[in-house]
Amino acid sequence: MTPAPRTAHVLSLPGRGEAFDPLLMIDPTRFDRHGGAPVDKRSDAHMPGAEARAFSGPVRNAGVEALLSAFASRSLKPSTLLQTLCDAIGTTRDGQEAVLRPVAGAEEAARESDLRWASGAPRPLEGIPFGVKDIIDVAGTMVTSGSLLTGDRIAPADAPVVAALRAQGAIPFAMTATTEFACGSPHNPRFGPVTNPWDRTRWTGGSSTGSGAALAASLMPLALGTDTGGSIRVPSCWCGTTGLKPSRELVSRNGVAPLSWTLDHVGPMARSARDIARVLPFMAPSTDPQLVEACADVLVEASVAGMRIGVPTTWFTERVDAAVLANWQGALATLENLGCELVTLPPLDIEPWHNAGWVILQSELATLHSPQLDRETHFDQGLLHRLRNGLAYSAVDYGQALQARIAALDAFLDVMADLDAIVTPGLGGEAGRLDDLTVEVDGVPHAFQTVISRNTMIFDVTGLPALMLPSGLGRQGLPTGLQIVGKPGADATCLRLGAAFQAVTQFHLAAPAEVPA
Repeated sequence: MTPAPRTAHVLSLPGRGEAFDPLLMIDPTRFDRHGGAPVDKRSDAHMPGAEARAFSGPVRNAGVEALLSAFASRSLKPSTLLQTLCDAIGTTRDGQEAVLRPVAGAEEAARESDLRWASGAPRPLEGIPFGVKDIIDVAGTMVTSGSLLTGDRIAPADAPVVAALRAQGAIPFAMTATTEFACGSPHNPRFGPVTNPWDRTRWTGGSSTGSGAALAASLMPLALGTDTGGSIRVPSCWCGTTGLKPSRELVSRNGVAPLSWTLDHVGPMARSARDIARVLPFMAPSTDPQLVEACADVLVEASVAGMRIGVPTTWFTERVDAAVLANWQGALATLENLGCELVTLPPLDIEPWHNAGWVILQSELATLHSPQLDRETHFDQGLLHRLRNGLAYSAVDYGQALQARIAALDAFLDVMADLDAIVTPGLGGEAGRLDDLTVEVDGVPHAFQTVISRNTMIFDVTGLPALMLPSGLGRQGLPTGLQIVGKPGADATCLRLGAAFQAVTQFHLAAPAEVPA
């Protein structure tokens, strides 16, 4: 049984002849990429195998590692898991909001995985179902980018990231909700909002709205998101899950509707850093032995003793609720108890680099979408506002913003020269309210725009890897987050620290009240 397609909140859509295909928009960086590397379908990358062990508790709550262990023990079949997840999607509010439609062929793929486990020939991610944000192509599946303009567009082929995961046995089974073109408001004009499973009056955070909510509601163990100003990390923070914005271009952006060719990243969202470590090496078009080895080290619980952690004192700690700060400081103390050395960072003037990120994002958004302005009544109002901002910038504004990326990266590389990572608070407050689009910080409401991307955008600008994970609950009983940032290519370092923290805490195991225990 597959989850039923979600009903759009509108009565009519543009006809098929008028439908807009976002993958026809020109990403100028393709000129420099000379095509993507072919998918490496080898399944012999050296990752530690999952220990055969049955999962105790509802299988909906199992993460990637636990599921692989259950499959290995023969106590659970991939087809049984898929049925359980599809049933939950079809019978819960979270499923109806977070999941837009099923992916054809998932049942057949799960039955193949059953046979592979039974015959002793599983691939590294055999039978793991995953959700796909509705701007990432899955062959033969309707992919709408959450927009009225796209009609009922059918993806002609898998995006490389989907193909890479399929090649290792993972199963795309559900398309998850997004804000329009990953840039719109919480109130999507085609499908409506995705409410936060922890509190229905709050937002999940965007733009990977469905992926964050579905993970929090235990509707899937793994999902794909994209991150341009924080769109993996924001819902991960507000939904109490774990998400990685990888190093720039580690995961292919081909087959993904572009928002900003300079800032876009594609990455994994899951329940733990260990789950991401098991998946990340298989998301790239070709296998990187160094990444495989580094992520394998995470899975054997390598020590973090002696790692040097940068601690910010400005920008990242400003406009942040006291409860968020307290949870962050508690997390730093935990890392220190694990043997990490805390090093106070010198002040950095982040604001101009943060603002440059918004100039880049909105300028490139306008470049891509301004040809559709004659149909502006179909656009989400939040996206339209940002598009018009982009049209107001001059070529010099845009060029100077691009130049600011160099200064920002140089500054971070300088302060991180003798550090392993930087650890910041996540978002400044708990999940924002849907009625007035505000985030409360120490009792004062702030507009979404002033809080949501404040601690995340800079790492899209610099391209540094950044992991968001739960740090506890805030004063309203909703999740707060912790952000671990590494040097270029040091994604596994972020995961190593995250896994060590999660090994001695249980914040990532907390779940909304509606999720079965």
